[in-house]
Amino acid sequence: MRKTIPLLASLATLAAVTFPAQAQAADRYCLQGRIWGYPGNCQFATYQQCAASASGTDAYCGLNPRYSFPQRRRPY
Repeated sequence: MRKTIPLLASLATLAAVTFPAQAQAADRYCLQGRIWGYPGNCQFATYQQCAASASGTDAYCGLNPRYSFPQRRRPY
């Protein structure tokens, strides 16, 4: 029992560190247009994925504003 708790804690820490980094890479491009608004549907990792979803519609692809305009830290 004493060995299981540290093992589970280390696995939870590893999962918490690994998965957010992968989630951030998946929202690089946004599907934008009249239906989607701004910033739009930001679930595309590549421009090609976004362009394939926009094909045949009145939508277009743009860079996610989180990457275009990163927040700057204010000095104290």
